[in-house]
Amino acid sequence: MAAGNNEEARSLVTTRVFDAPRDLVFEAWTHPNHLSHWWGPTGFSITTRAFDFRPGGTWQLVMHGPDGRDYKNRIVFDEIAAPERIAFHHVPEDAEFVGHRTFVTFEAVGAKTKLTMRLVFASVEEKERIVREYGAAEGLKQTVGRLGEYVASWEGNNGLEKHVTLTRHFKAPRALVFEAFTNPKHLAEWWGPKGFTNPVCEVDARPGGEIRIEMQGPGGFSHPMTATIVEIKPLERFVFTSIAYGPGNQRLLESVTTITFREENGGTQLIVEARAKGFQPIARMMLAGMQEGWSQSLDKLDALITRLAH
Repeated sequence: MAAGNNEEARSLVTTRVFDAPRDLVFEAWTHPNHLSHWWGPTGFSITTRAFDFRPGGTWQLVMHGPDGRDYKNRIVFDEIAAPERIAFHHVPEDAEFVGHRTFVTFEAVGAKTKLTMRLVFASVEEKERIVREYGAAEGLKQTVGRLGEYVASWEGNNGLEKHVTLTRHFKAPRALVFEAFTNPKHLAEWWGPKGFTNPVCEVDARPGGEIRIEMQGPGGFSHPMTATIVEIKPLERFVFTSIAYGPGNQRLLESVTTITFREENGGTQLIVEARAKGFQPIARMMLAGMQEGWSQSLDKLDALITRLAH
């Protein structure tokens, strides 16, 4: 058997045309905030442990199956040629899996993008086992399908607008939960995703007052945010507009956030509604992680409220 045919026999391939420009489809591969929306077959979610998107860089993740099972994965990027090509090899950390190489190409077809994803296994037998035991062929199609749905959700705004609503119940009185938003000492303890700290946190809790926060990420980078309080109704409602800046005081995005506090089931029902608009391409990555960022922040708030309430 010829080498080319042999590789073809060892490969799983799927192709799809997306109604989106090539640079946007490529970007969906470049950051965990994007990948968390679509990576894996239907029903799967992921947790990224580390992500270094460069040749030789590693992506460490855990895939969470709909049956509750976790699958540890390690991916090493071999080649990145934006926005045309990505190649990586898969080094699973679960013993029953086998490694394989993946080649992804992005072809501009007018204003659309033709994506081809090829998984190459060491042998035909390994490929057939993975297809038979884990439904890899269908899983590959579902993964690319989820990517298409994610990119399609950007239609009309190129991923630069976002609206999220989250609801959380706290076993604590409204006064305590409300104070966690207006007392800078408390706000500094929980604001931001997991791993972020707030060395600067100032709150002028009145209509027209400002909130100034400088979040510091795990990598040591500073993320300054300035907000203006639009409405503050004690124990009931807290509304503010905020602006996030990048290097050189560059405006990246603006948002309007409405926090509603309700007494419910002996505690407090908190509703967060946030609308944001980006102004630079990097804002797509920030907006893609907005819901998860708020969710992680509320987890930290829950831990703080639990500690303060006891």
